[in-house]
Amino acid sequence: MKAIIATTIFGIIMMFTSVMVSNKKSVAAIAVALFAVLLGVNIFELYTWNHAATPGPQLCYGMLTLDHTNLWFNTLMTGCTLLYALLMTKEIQKVGAYVAEYFALIFFILCGLYLLSSFNNLLMLFIGIEILSIPQYILAGSDKRNLKSSEASLKYFLMGSFTTGILLMGITLIYGAARSFNTADLVAILHTDTLNPLALAGIMFLMIALAFKVSAAPMHMWTPDVYDGSPTPFTAYMSTIVKAAAFFAFLRLFKDAFGNLSDHWRLVMAVITAATLLVGNITAVFQQSVKRMLAYSSIAQAGFMLFAILASNSKSWDSIILYGVAYSVATIGMFAVLVKLKDYTYDGFNGLAKKEPLLAFAATIFLFSLAGIPLTGGFMAKYYVLLAVVQQGSLLWLVIFALLMAAVSVYYYFRVIMAMYFKPGEAELNSPVSATDKMLLLVTCLVVILLGVLPQLVLG
Repeated sequence: MKAIIATTIFGIIMMFTSVMVSNKKSVAAIAVALFAVLLGVNIFELYTWNHAATPGPQLCYGMLTLDHTNLWFNTLMTGCTLLYALLMTKEIQKVGAYVAEYFALIFFILCGLYLLSSFNNLLMLFIGIEILSIPQYILAGSDKRNLKSSEASLKYFLMGSFTTGILLMGITLIYGAARSFNTADLVAILHTDTLNPLALAGIMFLMIALAFKVSAAPMHMWTPDVYDGSPTPFTAYMSTIVKAAAFFAFLRLFKDAFGNLSDHWRLVMAVITAATLLVGNITAVFQQSVKRMLAYSSIAQAGFMLFAILASNSKSWDSIILYGVAYSVATIGMFAVLVKLKDYTYDGFNGLAKKEPLLAFAATIFLFSLAGIPLTGGFMAKYYVLLAVVQQGSLLWLVIFALLMAAVSVYYYFRVIMAMYFKPGEAELNSPVSATDKMLLLVTCLVVILLGVLPQLVLG
C-alpha cells in the first residue's frame, strides 16, 4: 500500500515539476531520483511484510491483498523501471517538450502495476488495467512531429477501449453467476460439477480481454503498428514492464480464481498459446525493420509467458516472475542500443562491431537472452515456464512446438548479430555513446548473465 501511495504522490510531484523546472536534464534527474526512492519504498515494504505477525494483510475492504510474491514482483519491476530510466533518460528528453509529464505518466503506470499485482476483486482488476493503459495511449502519441505516433496512439486507444468493453462484459457475467466480485469467493462458488454457462462465458470474455493486453494471437493485431509508431523509448517500456504486469494479473486471476476450472478453459488457452508462438515467430522472420521485428518478437515471447498460465501450478509464479525480469532487462537493453542508431533496419546495424564494439557486444548478449541461449536469463526463463507445463503433464505437444518456434527465433535474432559483425558498412549513430552509456549497458549485460547463471537471485 505504501508503494501505491508513493508512486501516486511522485507522479503528482512530476506534474508540478513541469511548471517549476524548465531544464530537461534537471527534470530527468529528479525523475530518476524519485524512481530510486520508490524502489527503496518497495524494499522497505517487502522487508516489513517479512516481519509482520499476520502475512497477507487485506486492504481496501478486501479488494487488495499483499503477499510475498506480489511485493517481490513489485520490487523487481520497480528496479527494472529504474534501469529503464537510467538507460533511456537522454532519449526521453528528445521526444518532446513535456519531459516531466512523460515521467509522471510512467509513475501512474507503476501505480496500475501495483494494483494489478495485488488485486483481490474484479473491480480492482478493471481499475488497475485502466490506470495502466490510459497513460500508454498518451505516451504512444507523444511525438507530435511524427504522424505514425499519432496513428499508433489512436489505434491503441480505439482497440483498448473496445477491449475494455469485453473485460467489463466478462466481469458482469461472472458476477451474474457468482454474485460476487471477490476472487476468493469465486473459487468456492464456481467450483461445482456443472459449471454455470454465465460463468463459462465470463471466463472466455476475460481471457480474450487479457489476451489483448498481453498481445496474444489472434488479439495481437494492434501490437506491431503501435510499437513501431510509438516513440522508441516508450515502446521499450510498453513492451516489457507493462506486459509483465499484465501477465502477472492474468496469472493471478486464472490461477487463484479459475484454477479449479482449468479443464474448461485450458484447451482454448493452449490454442491461443500455439497461435501466438506461430504468428510471432514466423512473421518476425520477414521483417526488415529491427524495431518492428522486436514488436513481433514480443508477441512470440508472450507465447512463452502464456505457459505459466496454462500450468497454473506451484512453478507458475516462479516462472512468470523470472521471465518478466529476464525479458524486460534484455529488451530494454536492446532498445537502448537501437535508439543510438539512425537506421532501424538490419542494414543500419552493418559494421557496428567495428565502429562501436561495446554497443555490438551488448546487443549480442541481449539477443542471446531473447533467443534463449544458455548462460543468459532468457534461457532460464524459458526453462522454467516449460518446466511448469511439463509438471502439469497434459500439454507435451505444445512444449515440443514451443521448442521448434524457439529455434525459428534464433534466425531473426542472429540476423542482427550477423549484420553487426560480418557485413560491410558503417553504422550511423544518432549521438555519441558516452562513458555513462557504456557503463549502464555493461551493468545490464551483467544482470542478464547473472539471471542465467544464478536465477535464484530472483527466485529466492
